Amino acid sequence: MQPFELTTEARIAIQASLDGGAAILEVYHNETTEVELKGDESPLTQADLRSNTAIMKWLETSEHPVLSEEGKHLSYDERKQWSTLWIVDPLDGTKEFIKRNGEFTVNVALVESGRPILGVVYVPVTGELYLGVKGEGAIKMVIDASTTFTDAHLESAVALPVAMDRPFTAVGSRSHMNEETEAFLATYRAQHGEVAILSKGSSLKMCMVAEGLADVYPRFAPTMEWDTAAGQAVVEAAGFAMLHKETRLPLEYNKEDLLNPHFIVL
Repeated sequence: MQPFELTTEARIAIQASLDGGAAILEVYHNETTEVELKGDESPLTQADLRSNTAIMKWLETSEHPVLSEEGKHLSYDERKQWSTLWIVDPLDGTKEFIKRNGEFTVNVALVESGRPILGVVYVPVTGELYLGVKGEGAIKMVIDASTTFTDAHLESAVALPVAMDRPFTAVGSRSHMNEETEAFLATYRAQHGEVAILSKGSSLKMCMVAEGLADVYPRFAPTMEWDTAAGQAVVEAAGFAMLHKETRLPLEYNKEDLLNPHFIVL
């Protein structure tokens, strides 16, 4: 593939994701999962916290502040002054982690003026790493979590999307296929006949569109900014869009309310 120029921030994001993934795998492979409940009753494991610590060691070497699911949530009065920031989910798909199906990710994004300009989505169990950089494109690499990233890894990178001969395919969540989503997919069935459904956990659903494995991903259920920022960077760098369901405008970040609107990736 063509040379892919990596900024210092991109290198930091990649290594932070790898180290976060390694911290997750230490728990995933070697310990009984300790599950607590956060304030909203979603599961929290030691893997979330260890990954967050590993990631922060890298991000703190940059000049940009960090908004992390597992970190300290600052008030909007302070955050609104941030023109550029990292948005991180140290373990996206905690429920998938607890099910031990491997479909969980580390998400690290750099956001500028409300829009993701860099994103890494890393799958610790498989070593798949998706990288999207605004103006450069999107690539997929396979890197072991215990590895130190070097430019040699770029030699085996694959540019996204990858052309595939397949039926029209939609991505669906394993646990959020509601009536609104079914109605949305019905419009595609009217156009294309049968629509194949590809089920994945975590932000892998966004990456399936970026990679060329699927055509559309409707998400009509709650997500937070850290769930989607990195995936949106990959999606957009690959030439696709991630749009507000109602306004059809791109999702924005570092909002006063960190809850995302319903959205469509296509």
